[in-house]
Amino acid sequence: MNTSNRRIVLARRPQGMVTPDLFRLETVPMPGVGPGQVLVRNHYFSLDPYMRGRMEESKSYAEPQKLDDVMLGASVGVVEASQHADFAAGDTVMGGFGWQEYGVTDGAMLRKIDTRSIPMSAYLGVVGMPGVTAWYGLKKICEPKPTDTVLVSAASGAVGSVVGQLAKAIGCRTIGIAGGAAKCEHVVKDLGFDACIDHREHADLHSMAAALKAAAPTGIDCVFENVGGHCLDGALAAINPFGRVALCGLIAGYNGQSIPLENVRALLVMRVKVQGFIIADHLDIWPAALGELAQGVAAGRIKYRESVAHGLEAAPEAFIGLLQGRNFGKQVVRLV
Repeated sequence: MNTSNRRIVLARRPQGMVTPDLFRLETVPMPGVGPGQVLVRNHYFSLDPYMRGRMEESKSYAEPQKLDDVMLGASVGVVEASQHADFAAGDTVMGGFGWQEYGVTDGAMLRKIDTRSIPMSAYLGVVGMPGVTAWYGLKKICEPKPTDTVLVSAASGAVGSVVGQLAKAIGCRTIGIAGGAAKCEHVVKDLGFDACIDHREHADLHSMAAALKAAAPTGIDCVFENVGGHCLDGALAAINPFGRVALCGLIAGYNGQSIPLENVRALLVMRVKVQGFIIADHLDIWPAALGELAQGVAAGRIKYRESVAHGLEAAPEAFIGLLQGRNFGKQVVRLV
């Protein structure tokens, strides 16, 4: 067994864009396993946009990432040693050990996962927090009817890709926004969206609004928003009366940029419901959502794509790429 553990910690807080020097790679002694504890070797860990917000020392829905602590995040791996009655060596599990090779826990927030029909890494994406986020925002906030038109920004990403497929299963006309021709082709051909708009080709509000009105001639009923900025502003220009906006993310402002809206008047005139949400507030729906998502993935009805960075050292650049939209699908780091 290894006698040391490698990990990446937050060395200092960002001032604008995230850069590699904000992180520090450390080698520390392997944590011991005491009574009631479990030692897990991470095989994959997740990189998610929310991590950018937690790097800031500001008031939010969760405590900031602490300096000199392991970068937080979900992980999947295999139990190496256990003194816990519910876990045995060899169990495949999901936990929250973050950006490191090994982690020790008392079993809280650790759960066994079944990898016979679902790959281990999928539990960090489509059958994990991103998938549940998609499920809740669409079904509990947007509440679409089969005749509705649903717009999804960041449509090729871990959350948006699931939103679109769930909306299509309901019978909705589903439109995506993504960055680049390859992503838009994937969204339509592989994920089954009806249309996809390349935001790189429609980089201003006027162009985006025109593209959305062309793609949604009867208007937009539901917006699943991951980006903000001119994508959301353009959607408001085409939104129907009593439209719903599930506000999941605002990646357009993650580096401190302002996110102005010109079409804010539409919120009143069209009587739009806008609801921001954090999926950790809704733990009661996780079992139902995960059950439906797992069945869909196992049966091949729900498709997903991953960007895989290899090795712990690759995590900072992969995270920066995620924030810049260079990933394609769910971004994970593979360690084993």
